[in-house]
Amino acid sequence: MTPSLTILGIETSCDETAAAVVRRHADGRAEALSSVVASQVEAHKPFGGVVPEIAARAHVEIVDAIAGQAMAEAGVGFEDLDGVAATAGPGLVGGVMVGLSFGKAVALARGLPLVAVNHLEGHAVSARLGAEADYPFLLLLVSGGHCQLLAVEGVGRMRRLGSTIDDAAGEAFDKVAKALGLGYPGGPALEALAERGDPARFPLPRALLGRKDCDFSFSGLKTAAARLAAAEVRTDRDRADLAASVQAAIARQLAERSDRAMAAYVQDHGGRRLFVVAGGVAANRTVRRVLEETAAARGFAFLAPPLKYCTDNAAMIALAGAERLAAGLASPLDAAARPRWPLDEASALADPTHKPGRKGAKA
Repeated sequence: MTPSLTILGIETSCDETAAAVVRRHADGRAEALSSVVASQVEAHKPFGGVVPEIAARAHVEIVDAIAGQAMAEAGVGFEDLDGVAATAGPGLVGGVMVGLSFGKAVALARGLPLVAVNHLEGHAVSARLGAEADYPFLLLLVSGGHCQLLAVEGVGRMRRLGSTIDDAAGEAFDKVAKALGLGYPGGPALEALAERGDPARFPLPRALLGRKDCDFSFSGLKTAAARLAAAEVRTDRDRADLAASVQAAIARQLAERSDRAMAAYVQDHGGRRLFVVAGGVAANRTVRRVLEETAAARGFAFLAPPLKYCTDNAAMIALAGAERLAAGLASPLDAAARPRWPLDEASALADPTHKPGRKGAKA
């Protein structure tokens, strides 16, 4: 049996500086001893979105203090750690470099193993922070920069079933919120506004209707909603109705593709029906409800992380690091920061969702 592991995790892939201490017990259970997140919302709000250089500078200024706070709250010292895990990508590479460099420094100074963690793998294991979630399971990873469906066999063993071909769902939420004048961050503001709206008021396009795969597309929805906001939204009621219509359309597309993925997944995993939803958009109550209903209709158990582990955090990075260490998978000290890093690299190379020279989602 693998011994208990206590890991310091560092997360700096976007605009949150986060540190956490997680203990992976010998039986595989995960316990978050601390989780500290310092948000940069106020610094980026005047610009309506994340400014990469501002984010990186902020990480540099506080990452050591946040790590110290996480260790103090956990009641551990460096001598109690079995390793350090840091996000190595994908994300804003300036920020990724800060956290990864800090993790390398701790590992080198204290003689600890380093685990360079894929941020998406952190999201993939995040549901295990709040409940037992044995492998394998079907994962919908849905956030501001990523939207994909994966069959998760274990750490480092994930097969892509579908991915966005343009924008991510969270990006669509944020861009429509900006068009409605809701400010930054837009996703939570749009969700709050949608509670007062009629989701059937505005007809919105349904993407990729002629295709039977599990890929997503949100660019057409985003553009149509922005045009409606400019041409037809005049009152607070209009704004609430458009917000509700967009939220319902995004939830519907996520549910439709997830339903297809469940049908494909059961052919290979008929006896194991667990559907996990992770990432920042998993915090949206309407999205959760629709996906939970979809899972129930297919006979799948539904699991999502606690809300505090849906958005970016370091507890999920520490857990991914602990699971990798338990499998004997440490990283060299020259591990590189990566702005793009697919979970299923074989599928990404064999069937890329974005051809060279084209811009696309970070996934």
